[in-house]
Amino acid sequence: MTSSRCARSIANLGVASALTMLLGACTGFSLSPSTPMQSEAPVEPEVPSTIRPEDLVGKWGLAAYNNPNDRARTEKMALAQCKQPYTIGQGTSGGVIMHLADQATPQELRLKGSAGGKNYIGPAGPPGGEQDREVISFDGRVLITRFVDKDAATRYQTMVYVRCGPRA
Repeated sequence: MTSSRCARSIANLGVASALTMLLGACTGFSLSPSTPMQSEAPVEPEVPSTIRPEDLVGKWGLAAYNNPNDRARTEKMALAQCKQPYTIGQGTSGGVIMHLADQATPQELRLKGSAGGKNYIGPAGPPGGEQDREVISFDGRVLITRFVDKDAATRYQTMVYVRCGPRA
């Protein structure tokens, strides 16, 4: 082997070594066992809702308002809607049967609590998701909710459900 050929082989080996080290740095690959592995963010534990599904099952008068000053008048309007009540059903998996925004068919939704003490009604997933309703207040007779999604909240406003008659 000639000296220029040997030098070329050594240069190629050096370039390959340098590229291997750069590639390892880009991917975060390490042969060192003492390097800690990066982990995903911890998942928050599921917080139970302070409202039980059976507390919502039944027939409700439904109305909505934009201005909080209209709440009392809206409750009366919702009670008048008991002639054609909105029914919240009992789900088969421990939730309630209600509509999501812009959905014609009701489906089973979950009651979800949050670390901040708020309650939500929505599909499976973390509390406060885009399809969830935030429960503004609930006293057993009047349920007030607002969709988390800003567009849905604008269209549906703050929703007032007033229980029609005694609990189911």
